[in-house]
Amino acid sequence: MYRNDPTTRPDRVLLIAFGIFLATASATFGSAISYRPEAVAVVRPEITPANASAERDNSAQTELAHEHRCLTQALYYEARGEGEIGEKAVAEVVFHRLSGGYHGHSICAVVYEGSGHPGCQFSFTCDGSMKRPREATAWKNSEELAAQILTRVVALRNYTAGATNYHATSVMPDWAATMKKTTQIRHHVFYREGRVAQS
Repeated sequence: MYRNDPTTRPDRVLLIAFGIFLATASATFGSAISYRPEAVAVVRPEITPANASAERDNSAQTELAHEHRCLTQALYYEARGEGEIGEKAVAEVVFHRLSGGYHGHSICAVVYEGSGHPGCQFSFTCDGSMKRPREATAWKNSEELAAQILTRVVALRNYTAGATNYHATSVMPDWAATMKKTTQIRHHVFYREGRVAQS
């Protein structure tokens, strides 16, 4: 029997369930992250062989939820008006920076590098964008795409040719002259290290 989709129904159900888990966990943990309680002494239970596995599982789930949320934020705040290709391009920059190892060793570390200071790497982390209400549909779309990228349901194709930086077409930052332009996708221009030889 011919099928356009090579994924079996149980696989699709599993992927959808995982995506829902990521989106739900991201929202839950996002709220928890923004909450700043008074300092309280916390007594952690002793880790024994019996509970070590559960501790690792909870830690891995929490970390995955944080990474999903940070990638969602980057896609939404940096490229929600750029369509899926624009959001994928931003994701590529995040992963190129991550694989380079100079901008942090997690998605969140890459996205929030320099946040709270002038010169933050992703402007939404320091320009007040996150204080404004989000567009519900655009946020949901970014959440879903981030989950699909993290679970490799959607592959990144290196449309940005290894880019580690980008800027909107409406600006021309000083650093652009020190890097090699790789491409323009919609309203963003992408760059990587190295300059083109001047003739």
